[in-house]
Amino acid sequence: MEIGILRTGAPPPDLAPRFGPYEDMFGRLLGPGFEVRAYDVQGGGALPAPDAHPAFLITGSAAGVYEPLPWIAPLLGFLREAKGRAKLVGICFGHQAMAEALGGRVERSERGWGIGLHDYDLWDNAPWMGEAPPGRIAVPVSHQDQVVVPPPGARILAGNAFTPFGLLEWRDAAAISMQFHPEFEPAYAQALIESRRARVPDPDAAIASLERPNDRALAGEWIRNFLRA
Repeated sequence: MEIGILRTGAPPPDLAPRFGPYEDMFGRLLGPGFEVRAYDVQGGGALPAPDAHPAFLITGSAAGVYEPLPWIAPLLGFLREAKGRAKLVGICFGHQAMAEALGGRVERSERGWGIGLHDYDLWDNAPWMGEAPPGRIAVPVSHQDQVVVPPPGARILAGNAFTPFGLLEWRDAAAISMQFHPEFEPAYAQALIESRRARVPDPDAAIASLERPNDRALAGEWIRNFLRA
């Protein structure tokens, strides 16, 4: 299955040679049976046709969906047009972009930075989640912005006090989105925090949190199940 990756950001230049671009991270997360084709949306590359692939994944980004950058409005328009025509998966900025495009609202959160490994309470289940673990999952995060108003028709599957709208599903549109980063291997999540040490709160505690067991593989399985369904 070929997935269109809408690349809306990139790792810091000093980390890219070691960890690769985001499409490589998602390729490793999805594993065999999936091919990825990247579109450099942030770099001004042309967006594909909404039905060019059976599914699209929108990556993370250092940008905010509310910023007047020349590529954001076309991206939001693409998401509105692609809804219902292709499966959509949004990750972090992609989660926010889908929410903003489909009638929600995103803001720079007054809670500040979310970094390290965060626990998300599972409030509901979906067929692509299989037998979800009871209670909660732990997945890496890195964000300042958040969905503050979920879009109409979105079902809230998981969240926490810091990020109430952490995992969304649109049943009528074959679309899911998540604030967390299942594609972030712990080594990359740690290196990213180190690169932002002067800007983020309590980086040592965030790095220490990454030593706990995480549910990246489970979240990756959810995405694979959703794409194959």
